Amino acid sequence: MKNPIPRVAAIHDLSGLGRVSLMVVIPILSNMGIQVTPLPTAVLSANTAYSDFLMLDLTDQMRTFFEHWKKENIKFDAIYSGFLGSAQQINIVKEMIDFYKNEDSMVIVDPVLGDEGKAYTPMTNDLINQMKDLICKADIITPNLTEVCLLLDEPYVEYPGLNQIKEWAVRLSEKGPSRVIITSVHDQHNSNLTSVIAYTKKNQKFWKVSCSYIPASYPGTGDIFTSVLTGSLLQGDSLPIAIDRAVQFTSQAVRTTFGRDYNINEGVLIERVLDCLKSPVMSSSYEMI
Repeated sequence: MKNPIPRVAAIHDLSGLGRVSLMVVIPILSNMGIQVTPLPTAVLSANTAYSDFLMLDLTDQMRTFFEHWKKENIKFDAIYSGFLGSAQQINIVKEMIDFYKNEDSMVIVDPVLGDEGKAYTPMTNDLINQMKDLICKADIITPNLTEVCLLLDEPYVEYPGLNQIKEWAVRLSEKGPSRVIITSVHDQHNSNLTSVIAYTKKNQKFWKVSCSYIPASYPGTGDIFTSVLTGSLLQGDSLPIAIDRAVQFTSQAVRTTFGRDYNINEGVLIERVLDCLKSPVMSSSYEMI
């Protein structure tokens, strides 16, 4: 039986303080008319941008949830994973993908590994290698530039040329994903621009969406981007339109927050811009490259 509303299994952590992971995944997808079925990987008192936080690891409960969903014969239109903190969690996600994936479903993996040229502190070589295996099972991956280099064992380059980005995208797609979307690409010729570059393996096309660079870094913006992208694709949008909507919404959320006297660890003020998700696509800035 087809779900009357598209349903997503969202495999992320839950932070009580800070707009990251499930705290942005749920409101964004719900506003886009998507049912979110969360599979929490951990519960934190605050996101990891804070210097101190409490965490309850839910790895054992993840498998229990999964087994219960199988018993209830739950169907998903998409599997969407974000930060995964152990090899065991990654293995559970692999099992879920193997069980639920079919020709009508979509698997989105945001391979959360690092940023600004460095792996995050919890990311061991073993975890990075496990993530390399996980992306092989995905239809869509959304690594930032740092994560691309970690997944391909390449040295980080802050301003790679377009040809280099294209080569990396093709190499990642050869591992399994049919669509590779690389975020946080700094423009080699214009420091005021940042771009998202996408590649579709089926027709071997490249897409680019750019926006003005804002000199601020907020936790959760990657979760926001991939959540809007996922919702847009489930609504039936084309890939370039979905990327465009995700870039515009994320940029609008950052602009709304930037310049305030505000603890940036709390993330961007998505509550101010959630209604924008219900607006029709009036203009687009994507280009084929």
